[in-house]
Amino acid sequence: MPLPLELPTIQNWSCHNCGGCCRQHAVAITAAEHERIAAQNWTAEDGIPAGQPLFERAGLFPWSQWHRLAHQPDGACVFLNERGLCRIHAKFGEAAKPLACRIYPYAFHPAGKKVAVSLRFSCPSVAANRGTSVAAQQRELKVLERLVVPEAADRIPPPEITPGQKLDWPDTLKVVGQLDEVFASGAGNATVRLLHALKLVDLIGQSRLRKIRGPRLGEFLEIVTAAVRDEVPADPAAVPEPTRAGRLQFRMLCAQYSRRDMAGERNSLWRIRWRLFRMALRFARGTGQVPAVQELFAEVPFSDLERAFGPLPHEADEVLIRYLRVKIQGLHFCGPAYYNVPLVEGFQSLALVIPAVLWIARWLALGQGRTKLETADVAQAVSIADHHHGYSPAFGQSGFRRRVRLLARVDDISKLAAWYSR
Repeated sequence: MPLPLELPTIQNWSCHNCGGCCRQHAVAITAAEHERIAAQNWTAEDGIPAGQPLFERAGLFPWSQWHRLAHQPDGACVFLNERGLCRIHAKFGEAAKPLACRIYPYAFHPAGKKVAVSLRFSCPSVAANRGTSVAAQQRELKVLERLVVPEAADRIPPPEITPGQKLDWPDTLKVVGQLDEVFASGAGNATVRLLHALKLVDLIGQSRLRKIRGPRLGEFLEIVTAAVRDEVPADPAAVPEPTRAGRLQFRMLCAQYSRRDMAGERNSLWRIRWRLFRMALRFARGTGQVPAVQELFAEVPFSDLERAFGPLPHEADEVLIRYLRVKIQGLHFCGPAYYNVPLVEGFQSLALVIPAVLWIARWLALGQGRTKLETADVAQAVSIADHHHGYSPAFGQSGFRRRVRLLARVDDISKLAAWYSR
């Protein structure tokens, strides 16, 4: 029996045919999808350029290779037409598209006796909250859920809270709900609420929850949350500056979040690696000009990114709160939805997105000659960063996870969030 959906009530979305997802994502397809699309007999009359392949092979070894949709030289998917529409959809209907294309920007994550729904903010319409309420799309989402959620989804175990420490689903969801409540009804702006949530997660991570279950867990979470409000400064300016080592690790993280590998360069592997290596050295030094990792950015001084930009516009602050709440409600930060990391570490990774977004937003603004952030800067920076979060293999590797744990251990995540909110 299909599980009920848990929908983010604060989020809207409709496709606005910007074509962004057809340019920035490499769409993996199954063997059946490859066979079906190949049998559709695409020709130049359908708008496919002469000599343009429909598919690309991916994977390092012959036995592990798979197919993805090919991209045109300008980076657009081979099936994206000049009006920003999908040729497969136009000719054969939505159901004929690859499953990955049909689902985007939604994500479905089993959560015990229900399925939590999240969204990818790499879609500009998600970041801008444009379109129909997600809550009003339940019928369409149930169709997609049946395609991607396994029948035995209710038997998928919950994520660990910390390594070796696990609660059952109802209690795990109490922890998730308490985190969401910090952002839903907490005092202060997005940064202040994030500082509260980080402290709450830190205390949960230090606790032994083996004997704290059911109603006692709810009472424990309420007590700890109240204590956090008294302990965390009401003004982020009172938080100490991040450490020098923390800033270095953070710049490397921002380099990963802001990059984009163009489809037309995928065959030039060694050239890409050499270019990324040189950029990584410049990010590690943190002096001189920030290298423009993609065409959206201009080269600006690293030092200018460290200056105070003033408070965010209220609407920009709301973008950050909505982003965090959608990811939390959708379990889009831990367990199977995020490289199988425990809840505490996963939230710390999610929290790092916020200073990274503010850093990238500053970069965008400086490139246009501005030293104050606008809501559009923050929304665009969220889209850039969330393109990778939970989907780039690099973010699930041991090196990245060590970086998160290191920054958490010395409280640099909170310091970075406060520093770049100035």
